[in-house]
Amino acid sequence: MKHISFSEMKIWAECPFKHKLMYIDRIKKFIGNEYTAFGKAIHTLCEHALIGTVIESDFEEFFDENFENEILALSDQELDLKLVEQMSLQARKIYPLILPSIQDVFGDYEVFSTEEKLYEDIEDFDKEPYKFKGFIDLVIKTSDGKYHIIDWKSCSWGWNAQKRTDKILTYQLTLYKKYFCAKHKIDPSKAETYFALLKRTAKKDNVEIFRVTSGERKTKNAGNLLGKALSNICRENRIKNRMSCDRCEFRKTENCK
Repeated sequence: MKHISFSEMKIWAECPFKHKLMYIDRIKKFIGNEYTAFGKAIHTLCEHALIGTVIESDFEEFFDENFENEILALSDQELDLKLVEQMSLQARKIYPLILPSIQDVFGDYEVFSTEEKLYEDIEDFDKEPYKFKGFIDLVIKTSDGKYHIIDWKSCSWGWNAQKRTDKILTYQLTLYKKYFCAKHKIDPSKAETYFALLKRTAKKDNVEIFRVTSGERKTKNAGNLLGKALSNICRENRIKNRMSCDRCEFRKTENCK
């Protein structure tokens, strides 16, 4: 069945023509770098730390091995080896704080799921059947019966206020909450959403968890944007958004002149 992810919706919102290049023509310019390699490796450590498949004394070895594998996968690229070395050292300030940060924010908790797959019907789009596809990094359940949906984000020093409240960015969690609750038949009032920042260069608070509100109004707005994206994708409306050209990897290439 046809499906759409948050990432695809985000690309469409940025530029419908870029969406065409990436998701219809299957042209992808970005293939990863040192930052994505770090992100994948630290995400993997977070997952295994939470479910207990790697113990704290092995965090360093586990991360280093995964980071090395991710870097090796980029061997056909010119890499900044000094940056790679710095990242390995920076990770050492992050992983001792992963479990304590969860404990500090949520108290007693149990891990409900990690890397949970969402593949749910988009029932409020009736033009043709579509699924919402996504993967939730972490869901924990606390003693008050609430579910806490958490998305890990690796970054340098952190996020400023503008990014923390960015509408499109926070819609990721809003949609995850909507379809997680639909999947498990959970009252949305029993679910809350959070970003967890894994900060490489911060001088303190290298793991920061903060709540993002995802109430009824925001859920409706996120659903409306998702429906708008699907309607235009189905009608093959692929207008270029010239306002986003300055940050697009396709700018002035043979694909988008």
